[in-house]
Amino acid sequence: MFSDTHFHLYNLVTECSVDGSVLLEKLVEKNTSFVLDIGTRCDDLLKRREIVEKSLEKLPLEIRSKARDMFFYSAGIWPDVESIKNRTEVMKTLKEEILSFNEISPKRLIAIGEGGIDHHWNPSGTDSRNKEEFDIKIYDGERELFESQLLLSKEMNLPTIVHSRDAFEATLECIKNVGWHKGIIHCFSYNLEQAKAFLDLGWYLAFGGGTTYTKKSKIDDMKKLLRYVPDDRILLETDSPYLAPVPFRGQTNTPLLIDYCYDFIAQARNTDAKSLSQTVEQNIKTLFNL
Repeated sequence: MFSDTHFHLYNLVTECSVDGSVLLEKLVEKNTSFVLDIGTRCDDLLKRREIVEKSLEKLPLEIRSKARDMFFYSAGIWPDVESIKNRTEVMKTLKEEILSFNEISPKRLIAIGEGGIDHHWNPSGTDSRNKEEFDIKIYDGERELFESQLLLSKEMNLPTIVHSRDAFEATLECIKNVGWHKGIIHCFSYNLEQAKAFLDLGWYLAFGGGTTYTKKSKIDDMKKLLRYVPDDRILLETDSPYLAPVPFRGQTNTPLLIDYCYDFIAQARNTDAKSLSQTVEQNIKTLFNL
């Protein structure tokens, strides 16, 4: 298995249930060139930075610099009900966090997100999505919160990391309303025709462990989708601690398992993992202006 580039989503050190310094050291050993730690709360950016810095300080001096150089951040607000209800306040807090962060770690914040629309109803799940809570005010507020983050991305000229689940039309309407088409549809879970709609607007599509769960009855459709995405618009990702790829489904996910995603997706695209990794690395450099 091969990969020298990781597009990583969701709290690398704070949520992986793995010692941060050990994880970072292993990523350096794998010659990882890019790791993106993405926020989901309005006030988690500075906390995440502090945790990462403490992990970096535990590393041997000879690899500490390389580990720090590969590490970047994004800050956003996942659409939980409380954040939706208090969207004015949480957006204010998010902007304050970003200003403070940029003073101490300039040029390390390279995206806004993840934020977006989620209409997957699973009250007993980790995200506690309950349709009963989503009256018209919450539906409209969710769009407002997402559009506020798109506007912030536009103002800062940063890509947006978009969370969209069972909400294709609402997501598309929001990004069209704002007119900002620079960023990633993370953990892409829609079909080929819906992929075309995002690609036509200029968005990148990111795939991870979820692709390896595809049922046999739908594997042909998944392969068609993966082959359709242009070389210059595809990204691979983890969603730690979730969506560990087969054969680790149901276990805690970490970036160290990304190779299984490269193998699966490369095979579907009739290429090899090394070539796919090089493609992803170039897309990362282009999208994030690195």
